[in-house]
This record gives sequence, structure tokens and C-alpha cells, in this order.
Amino acid sequence: QVQLVESGPGSVEPSHPLTLICTVSGGSISDHDFCWSWIRQPLGKGLEWLGAVGYSGFTYDNPAFKTRTLITRDTSENQVILRLNSATPEDTAAYYCARSFGCPNEHSGKNWDRYDARGQGIQVTVSS
Repeated sequence: QVQLVESGPGSVEPSHPLTLICTVSGGSISDHDFCWSWIRQPLGKGLEWLGAVGYSGFTYDNPAFKTRTLITRDTSENQVILRLNSATPEDTAAYYCARSFGCPNEHSGKNWDRYDARGQGIQVTVSS
């Protein structure tokens, strides 16, 4: 059974970058037809799909975050990495990585039903 674990800092200062790592076990991030997304949920708000990397390494962006986000992968470590530049307090949220069959977009990615596995999430607070 695939497991996903998010890691990274619990707090970031404004204007600094935020880097989170999703470590996958029980499956390979290169397994055909699977896609690995980053999603976040601010307190009291709905899900926001930030982007994804597919099994081939191709990345998929949400236009709303494209200028600030970079999603990469490390196949040797079986990890998917999110970098969010120039963090602001509005980026305070619970961040999740999740797996889906095929890659979602900014609309379908906002529904947990789109995914067959996800991590427990990591709370990140942006403040000085």
C-alpha cells in the first residue's frame, strides 16, 4: 500500500521560500499513469490544487500559482518536492501531497475524490 509523508518547516517568514517534500513508499513515483499533486487547504477554506508531476516527470501547473511554484521530483529518493517562492501570510495552510490516476487540473484537483492516496498533511504558517 502506497504511503505519502509530507515534511518541511512548520513556519516560514514572509517573502522567504517554502520548500516541502513528499516522500513516497510502497510504490514508485515513476509508476505508469500515476500523478503526484500538491494541494493545500487554508483554515476554513476549500482545497487549492497547486500543481503536479506525472510519472514521466512532466509537470502540470495551476495558472494561479504558476509564477511562484516549482514542483520537481527526485526519483532516487522517491520524493516529490514543492517550492513556493515569496511566501505571504495568505500561504498559511495545511499542505498535502496526493496520488491520482492521471493528472488533475485546477478544477478537478480541488476534490479529494480525485485522489486514491494522500499524506496526512503538514501545517505551514507564514509569519514574522
